[in-house]
Amino acid sequence: MKTALITGINGQDGSYLSELLLEKGYKVVGILKRNSVAETQTTRIEHIRDQLTLEYADMTDIHSLVRVLQKYQPDEVYNLAAQSHVGISFDQPVYTANATGISVLNLLEAVRLVSPKSKVYQASSSEMFGNNSNEEGYQTMDTRLDPVSPYGCAKVYGYNICNNYKNSYKMFICNGILFNHESPRRGTNFVTNKVAKEAVRIKKGLTNKLELGNLNASRDWGHAKDYVKVMWLMLQQDEPDNYICATGVSHTIKDLCETVFSYLDMDWKDYVVTNERYLRPEELEHLKGDPSKSVEKLGWELEYDFETMMKEMVDYWMEKL
Repeated sequence: MKTALITGINGQDGSYLSELLLEKGYKVVGILKRNSVAETQTTRIEHIRDQLTLEYADMTDIHSLVRVLQKYQPDEVYNLAAQSHVGISFDQPVYTANATGISVLNLLEAVRLVSPKSKVYQASSSEMFGNNSNEEGYQTMDTRLDPVSPYGCAKVYGYNICNNYKNSYKMFICNGILFNHESPRRGTNFVTNKVAKEAVRIKKGLTNKLELGNLNASRDWGHAKDYVKVMWLMLQQDEPDNYICATGVSHTIKDLCETVFSYLDMDWKDYVVTNERYLRPEELEHLKGDPSKSVEKLGWELEYDFETMMKEMVDYWMEKL
């Protein structure tokens, strides 16, 4: 039985990855950052909690990481922990730098010291590219990294320190440059689930408007359940490498609203308004990833498209509300 350690196990990706690894027969160990209200901390993994081994540790505390790694000597380590909200990173840039950037160094150094044979997956982000793309409008493995947010900057540091440790110490470390990936388990302060939830609330007469920021921004949205598969595939290869994980299709926020509201037989223009508080100091306008390397080298296949993903999210809120 292989042992996998997942940081950020109680997040969207951590919950889907846990399910995948349990199906494959892994022992799954997860790191939790202690919250004062523990009851709400494991909501996404409560249905499988009895199959998981959970440990308290903090990505900004290398000693706690050393303790867990030394105890379990995992075959695979999936680093999904971060302050992951781009907008909030402008409000808390120093915390984001520590929790999203320096935390990666803490983990890699802990692995190097006490569990050097562990294969490591690092959750890198499309936000690292900023507004750069090729002539066809895609971000590729050759696209220059030029982030436009503190979150993106922290992710670039994590990406680079992974490459440095891989080359310097011959460690097995893979960067997965994941584009936006969503699900009903996504936090409702992220735009896809915010739109899905608020549209359902409008449909049920609980509110009458939805406030958003830049409606013309476009993103490459996939389903988190598909994306955790590629994380696992990366660590099954003979040699470590970096990969882009995306659908290759982008939609604007307007497209998102139209898809969700039309599914509920409503016209989004009657309810969606722009509020400047949701505009960022520097906007990232367009993301569309080139997943060809992941498809060709890893055999990665997508189960969901944009429409089926958003339908699942709307159906979730229709039932929950």
